[in-house]
Amino acid sequence: MSALKSIFIVICIAVILCITMSCTGAVEQPGTLEGTVKIGPIWPVERPGENPPVASEVFEARRIMVYDEHGDKLVKTVDIVQIDQSQQGHYNVQLKPGKYLVDINHTGIDSSGEVPP
Repeated sequence: MSALKSIFIVICIAVILCITMSCTGAVEQPGTLEGTVKIGPIWPVERPGENPPVASEVFEARRIMVYDEHGDKLVKTVDIVQIDQSQQGHYNVQLKPGKYLVDINHTGIDSSGEVPP
């Protein structure tokens, strides 16, 4: 009878551990960082309201850079997808929950008032 009691106790402990571990070991779902960018003006002279076509190479050379919250470690490099042949582009990336520093790759004289210098 004590052998059955010991087996029962071991099974109960195993069940309790499984339940406890599944509750505390929940996997955090990734989130999505996404946005729209505008690259331009790219011509020396553009009049207000003009929307000249932009070569796809302009977007292919630029990336969104995602660093850890202190900016020490690069976490992701994200492509920008051009919308039609316009100056507009879109990006999105899946990230684990946390804090991040988002920047651009600063190709040539690139800058942005929306991200750190």
